[in-house]
Amino acid sequence: MKIVIIMSLINVSDLTFAYEGGHENIFENVSFQMDTSWKLGFTGRNGRGKTTFLNLLLGKYEYSGNITASVNFEYFPYSLNETRGVTTLDIVNEILRNGNGGAAEWMIMKELSLLELPESVLGRSFETLSGGERNKILLAGLFLKENSFLLIDEPTNHLDMSGREALGRYLRSKSGFILVSHDRAFLDDCVDHILSINRADIEVQKGNFSSWRENKRRQDEYELAENRKLKNDIKRLSAAAKRTSEWSEAVESSKYMSGSNIGRNAGVGKLDRGYVGHKAAKMMKRSKSIEARKFSAIEEKSSLLKNIENSDELKIYQERYHTNTLLSLDGVSIFYGQDVCACKNVSFTVERGDRALLRGKNGSGKSSILKLVCGAPEGLDYSGEFKRGSGLVISYVPQGTSFLRGTLSGYARENSLDESLFKAVLRKLDFSRAQFEKDMSEFSAGQKKKVLLAKSLCEKAHLHVWDEPLNFIDVISRIQIEELILEFKPTMLIVEHDRAFCNNTATKTVVLV
Repeated sequence: MKIVIIMSLINVSDLTFAYEGGHENIFENVSFQMDTSWKLGFTGRNGRGKTTFLNLLLGKYEYSGNITASVNFEYFPYSLNETRGVTTLDIVNEILRNGNGGAAEWMIMKELSLLELPESVLGRSFETLSGGERNKILLAGLFLKENSFLLIDEPTNHLDMSGREALGRYLRSKSGFILVSHDRAFLDDCVDHILSINRADIEVQKGNFSSWRENKRRQDEYELAENRKLKNDIKRLSAAAKRTSEWSEAVESSKYMSGSNIGRNAGVGKLDRGYVGHKAAKMMKRSKSIEARKFSAIEEKSSLLKNIENSDELKIYQERYHTNTLLSLDGVSIFYGQDVCACKNVSFTVERGDRALLRGKNGSGKSSILKLVCGAPEGLDYSGEFKRGSGLVISYVPQGTSFLRGTLSGYARENSLDESLFKAVLRKLDFSRAQFEKDMSEFSAGQKKKVLLAKSLCEKAHLHVWDEPLNFIDVISRIQIEELILEFKPTMLIVEHDRAFCNNTATKTVVLV
């Protein structure tokens, strides 16, 4: 008996979309296919339309073209109703009821086991769970829904490194999803195809992120080499066509010039105008042939470099501190009021040239330590010995971005930034000039984070303190920032959960328990 396997496809054909009032199309005549069994990693620079595309699959916007699929699309983060006093099991059942289905208790228990969660979590109030635990429960409920294809939008933000590894193992056991993430190691852990929004198109490629990036590097190198070759060819052909055309015109003119030797019969001295005309026509034909080859080369060149990403080198402006030790904590515990202890007995130093990474589970006090270092805010108390160097200037990037409002020009003035330099840094981080005219409240989460990073890169400081700087930041920009740190070797204190970034940049690691 012959077994025939029928693939279920999601077909996108001639998709064109622009937001109402927008001047440019987000997508234009885009066509591709995806198999519903794939584990798709979705990547692309901030503002290219990843979340927009997910919303188009969900049917939230009108568009031209066609999207056809035999599955139901489910979006994460899942929007819940009232959660106060509701148990985790009730939340799972709510998700399943909304899908007109259900799941046996053993199936729910199996998902919990895969997610490394205890069974007891089902009886707990959902509100008492950590952010990471809530994310895992919501994903479990969505994967239990029949005939569903999940659209998972950045599930790792604010998850600690161990939480990301556990989630990666869980997703590796699943199929049928699109995963938006900018964490290279996380994508490599759990996807088998990459869906990428490029500068000029959208493409689907088999493999994980690392294989996609290597293929893109090779393609970029090939196109750059071809571009250089074609530029030289065009220059050479232009010169040759000009010379041939000038010769043709000179020969043609000689028919009517007395004393010209061109086209005279030997020993007779008579001008053979037919021969001269034939020679001129032949030269003109050759000139046109060269011109045709030149235009062919120009057309071929125009098809290149459309997807080459601009990732200009960034710079950081750091002043040299007058002593070797910038910070020291010895047995420091941090408190909020009398009841809440953020962390206990933390000891470490930051010396000139250190890139110190704070690691620890969510809630271990990492952000509280950064706040203490930058100047203890109201309500934060500590015990133990904390020393910050005299006159130490710190540039701080906070986690949150919701406070950003107004224009970039106004933001630069408020923060005493060189506006030209500030905007030049943003251009290197893939901001278009059109973004400079928008209110920052309209920016994507990744674009807002880039504003904070650009501000920090423009500030002259002795120490840069960054709290989860890569949240929502696209992969190419992450690599730019990584290369910046490796080249300039600034003194830094960082909280970050991107495994590849941490492994490549940190010179010392402080683990909080």
